[in-house]
Amino acid sequence: MTAPGAPGNGAVLTVDGLHAGYGAVAVVHGVALRVHAGETVCLLGRNGAGKTTTMLAVAGACKGARGSVRIDGRDVVGLAPARVAAAGIALVPEGHRIFRGLSVGENLRIGAFLRRRDSRAVRQGIAEVIDLFPALRGREHQVAGELSGGEQQMVALGQALMASPRALLLDEPSAGLAPMLVEAIYGAIERLRQRGMAILVVEQTVDRALAAASRAYVMEGGRIVLEGDSEQLRHDGRVEAVVLGGAVSADS
Repeated sequence: MTAPGAPGNGAVLTVDGLHAGYGAVAVVHGVALRVHAGETVCLLGRNGAGKTTTMLAVAGACKGARGSVRIDGRDVVGLAPARVAAAGIALVPEGHRIFRGLSVGENLRIGAFLRRRDSRAVRQGIAEVIDLFPALRGREHQVAGELSGGEQQMVALGQALMASPRALLLDEPSAGLAPMLVEAIYGAIERLRQRGMAILVVEQTVDRALAAASRAYVMEGGRIVLEGDSEQLRHDGRVEAVVLGGAVSADS
């Protein structure tokens, strides 16, 4: 589960000129971003800005995407989601989408499809998820749908980690969760970052996202309109204007 490489070793995930949409409807227009090893980067913007479509396109779940999505230098744009996952990109969609009728352990094993024949590696992966999320300890046989929303999010994140990704994409990981559980989720994200993983997070809550990330990109109308160091953007009034529905002019 631990991503190889140390913080600062270079761009793990590189996106250039990414265009994506649904059928004839274009949603994302020429997006470019970078996420390095041992770095958390956030993607901000109001609802409908194109954040989720960007994440889906990077993960191979948006048909017809074009441009370049490279993981450790390998271009995976246009590949099926399973092949993108095998290359090292894992997506945790919004809404803790797990198999609620299955047990916690079964959900985690589903995430280990890339190494399902290596039972020792699967057991080790589950042990690492439990270490990351102690609230799941002793609950491997519990039906996942009986867990709280926050615990289900832990299972969803753990399921993604079972594939040992190099880049982890998180879409609204704190949505609908109590503050204590939000802190637990972001504490786990920080531990993963410290282990060298490249993490891209979509969030609606500007302060929460900027506090967790070293850099940020701000989207509006399917395009990146602002980018920079999180601390600088925290004091940039344009960020709040965009997220609340304003716009950044071309000469801003």
